Amino acid sequence: MVFNDKRKRIFIKHKMCRFCADPGLKIDYKEPKTLSVFITERGKIIPRRISGNCAKHQRVLALAIKRARKIALLPFTTAKIKMKEHREF
Repeated sequence: MVFNDKRKRIFIKHKMCRFCADPGLKIDYKEPKTLSVFITERGKIIPRRISGNCAKHQRVLALAIKRARKIALLPFTTAKIKMKEHREF
């Protein structure tokens, strides 16, 4: 609870881990659609303070993303970025 100058109550909504809230939702490296939600358009893994995941599930999620990248289910970077970098040189 946070108070401003006029002493009105302002409630902050905290993010909840999707995987803790729904036990039926599993993290699997073979499901690229589920994992792509947690990756930026440049291919970086979204940090837990932004995604709202708990520490336990963020570690499992990062490992699953890395495994999916290794077997080419997810890209390391997007094709647009690669093309742009090659044109600059």
